[in-house]
Amino acid sequence: MISNDVLEAAVRFHGHLGPFLILGLRAGTVGTDYLGKDYFKQRARVGAALIPPRSCFIDGIQFASGCTSGKGNLETHISNEVSVEFVKGEHKISLFVRNDVLKMLEQVTSDRHLERMGREILRKSDEELFLIKRE
Repeated sequence: MISNDVLEAAVRFHGHLGPFLILGLRAGTVGTDYLGKDYFKQRARVGAALIPPRSCFIDGIQFASGCTSGKGNLETHISNEVSVEFVKGEHKISLFVRNDVLKMLEQVTSDRHLERMGREILRKSDEELFLIKRE
């Protein structure tokens, strides 16, 4: 789970609490739990619409994993899915945000609703949020 301190720091980094930031934090946490956090050997390839709110997923990935475009170990590509693939050496983990989660988030209509949905996502299990493939 994500501690309150990490959540507060991520919100300061990103600018607000929203569901796609939280999804990115959660995905980044799953990836680094599986591969071990390594700011230089781990790579992330993120797929999403590259406009908010879906692109906010990228900030959560950066914050949780330490993969950044500046270090060259974060790559983004335009996709209708919201996904991330983490690779470190011979090991890989891929996470795809579930379609039912994306459909639920399409119903968000206000900033207040964004925060409420973000907090709801914090309470869900990894399996409720993502399809996960480990290699």
